Amino acid sequence: MADLPRYVGACLQSGKLAMLAILVSGGIVLQILACALYNNWWPMLTVLMYVLLPMPLIFFAGSDTSSLYSESSSGWIDATKFLTGASAVGSIAIPVILKHAGVIGWGALAMELSSFFVFVVAILCYLVTNEDDRYSTF
Repeated sequence: MADLPRYVGACLQSGKLAMLAILVSGGIVLQILACALYNNWWPMLTVLMYVLLPMPLIFFAGSDTSSLYSESSSGWIDATKFLTGASAVGSIAIPVILKHAGVIGWGALAMELSSFFVFVVAILCYLVTNEDDRYSTF
């Protein structure tokens, strides 16, 4: 993108941010629809896991995310990876357990899992966008 004019690059970056906003909004809408359409608000329990998911990364990893992708000998980074993985598994497990217990139906389960998928795609798009590092002020 070095040979593109500056305004074209800015427009592309704005489009990436708009796409991220649309993905996150779509995930939230699917989460709420999974509850509202079936008149059962138990699937909203998954939101607790969505809130807890980034907490180990924020508290233990800080801004040094490069250590998450490599082998580390740090106990804190290993704890961060474990807690983040446990939260991600919990985000899938809660709706599956609720379906197994007969609390929610197949439609709510499908919407919950599709909401999780949309959030994962949004996070992956953010990581790809963040690699460009144009918005970084550090």
